[in-house]
Amino acid sequence: MNIIRHGLQQPRARLIALVILVLLLPVGLRAALGWSNPLGYLSDLGIGSLLVLVLHRRPWWLALPVLLFWGLLNVATAELVSAVGRMPDVTDLHYLFDPQFVENSTGGGFAQPWLAVSLALGLGLWLATQWAGRHRPAPALPRKAWAAPALLLIGHWASQHLAPSDADQWEQFNLPHQLLAAGVGDVQMRAEDWLLDDGVDIAPDMAGLTQLDLNGHHLLSDPGQARNVLIITLEGIPGAYVGVNRQALNSSYQENLMPNLSRWAERGMNTPDYVLHSHQTIRGLYAMLCGDYDKLDNGTPKGVEMLNLNERNQACLPAQLRQNGFSTHFLQGAGLRFMAKDKIMPHIGFDATLGLEWFTNASYLDFPWGKDDKAFFEGALDYVGQLKKQKKPWMLTLLTVGTHQPYSAPEEYLQRYDTPKQAAVAYLDDALGQFLAGLERQGVLKDTLVMITSDESHGIDGVRLASSWGFNLTLAPEQAQLPRVKPGVYGHVDLTTSVLDYFALPVPAALSGRSLFRDYDSGREIMSFTNGKLRYHNGLGTFTECDFQQRCRDYSSAGFIAERVSYLGQYGGKRAREVAARAEGLDRTLLGSPLNQRYQFGGPEVLPLHAQPNNDWTDNLIGAQYLEMPKGSQTHVRLTIRSVDLQDNASIQLKAKEFEKDVQIGLPEAMVLTAGQPLEMDFRFNNPQSRKAFSFHLVGYGVGTVEVSDFTVVTQAPDPTPDTSATEELAHSN
Repeated sequence: MNIIRHGLQQPRARLIALVILVLLLPVGLRAALGWSNPLGYLSDLGIGSLLVLVLHRRPWWLALPVLLFWGLLNVATAELVSAVGRMPDVTDLHYLFDPQFVENSTGGGFAQPWLAVSLALGLGLWLATQWAGRHRPAPALPRKAWAAPALLLIGHWASQHLAPSDADQWEQFNLPHQLLAAGVGDVQMRAEDWLLDDGVDIAPDMAGLTQLDLNGHHLLSDPGQARNVLIITLEGIPGAYVGVNRQALNSSYQENLMPNLSRWAERGMNTPDYVLHSHQTIRGLYAMLCGDYDKLDNGTPKGVEMLNLNERNQACLPAQLRQNGFSTHFLQGAGLRFMAKDKIMPHIGFDATLGLEWFTNASYLDFPWGKDDKAFFEGALDYVGQLKKQKKPWMLTLLTVGTHQPYSAPEEYLQRYDTPKQAAVAYLDDALGQFLAGLERQGVLKDTLVMITSDESHGIDGVRLASSWGFNLTLAPEQAQLPRVKPGVYGHVDLTTSVLDYFALPVPAALSGRSLFRDYDSGREIMSFTNGKLRYHNGLGTFTECDFQQRCRDYSSAGFIAERVSYLGQYGGKRAREVAARAEGLDRTLLGSPLNQRYQFGGPEVLPLHAQPNNDWTDNLIGAQYLEMPKGSQTHVRLTIRSVDLQDNASIQLKAKEFEKDVQIGLPEAMVLTAGQPLEMDFRFNNPQSRKAFSFHLVGYGVGTVEVSDFTVVTQAPDPTPDTSATEELAHSN
């Protein structure tokens, strides 16, 4: 003990402990996480050396809050990357002070618990040296030491500009450095605006992104001979999992997690350069089924916006097929209320919209989102059998959920694979293989156009553009006339046009995109927004990628998805804002503004309550998720919940979340619903800053059933009358 105490009291012990905490630990943790891009180490060393210089010789009580905040930023980065594959940004910072975030961060709920423990031990060592040496002055550092962080950060900046890397953001930056770079980029952009006055005065030409293009050469000599349409949507699966795609694009990724899907791909038409335009299931489904880009940011999904429109929804694929004599069906393995699919799917033309409640067959796994994939496909095969008995042709869209985080797989798969994610993908692959074999046995493939794709991509570490890389495997009765590999760039925005073109049905002018059943002599413009990057291909050999620093980089690339590209240069200012203006133009194809839109998420459906709290997402009674609220606006919410068959009083909570973390807007922690009196709420809250990915979660616990007859959300210009806080109004709710 005396030796340890003596060591802690050494004059340089405090400096050494600080160096270990903010320099050596981050570098070691980065290596352990596999984020081994040289720029990442440079970022850690630059910020770490700056912290050493700023905090050394400072009083412990002044340095400690800075180190705690720095540690939280490191933990938040690892947790968010593990959960959703992105770094935190400025809008996430307030979550570090959110009670739920702190509770989760200190309650053992980490995806990377060893990282938090390592940082805590390092902080403990630093505190011990501070206490042991409290009566001795720490040695001063030479002034020339300030050159170290300056040179490291300048070197990082120079490398970014001279030899840009396309690695993920978290591999190139630590969070403090990223936030600093983003702030500098914002100041630089504002300075350019002020000095050069080069704002985007003329809206960019959008025709290449929004027009319907049926000028290609037909692949089929006659209209398609299929009678039915089956669209199989696999949760989160990237195009790299399909062997034909890897071979066609010479991908370095060779892990064969889905051998069954790859074998079926050998029998069909594959589109290797297939673009997923965004993240989130509801956005992918909208682009697929309505022939339009969803928001290329975190604004209100267009499927929700379309609830206020009664014309554009008639151009969606299920509505078009229904008008041409098809019965239309949507079946997923999860509850329908999340993301308002219970309202959106009927609105775009599905005769039957069915979720978890439809299934009567037993599950093989207990999965929080719904049916495991094997049980789902067994139920889906029965559903197809029922459709075969009807006289009308049919369209069926299927959506799996097992490869959604936290991932669903039996123990034998978990033992066989390194991660639960890999095990879930393999389990899905086996279930899909059995389903397709069952369709073939029933003769369905002889008279059905089958398209297998994914709603979004959960990404693959180290694979370029994996978050935007989708796939489309088409199985058609005329397979001999179709190529195994379809050349050209396509995406979800093309699926509706393709199906209508296959049947030689009229294609509404409101749709965008091209047909997979035609060959085109020229390239095309296409965009995506995934993993925090806005991407644009001009159809003429130039691929552009714009990052969080509001800087864009051009690459020479024949297609969108490519293993390797040639760097052409980077820029900001007017040219960069023109790329953003294209995305903003696509965002407004339905509504000119998110203001003054009235959304109704309530209805007459009878909803069973959960006996005990389980999960804010799966327990949610309404579909008001991922809304956008502009800066300076005011949101008005009305809610009415009625008892249908309550056995006792029910506990009701309404929570607000932004980017999937709780946000405080003055809502009460809990309310009581009685059998004899409805629960009514009417409140407003202001939006001093823009809110995106804003979600309401209405959860209720008790025994019995309820009806959410009204859940109205209106975001509008602020009421000129004196503001009444949400808490005050709620205090007068019944």
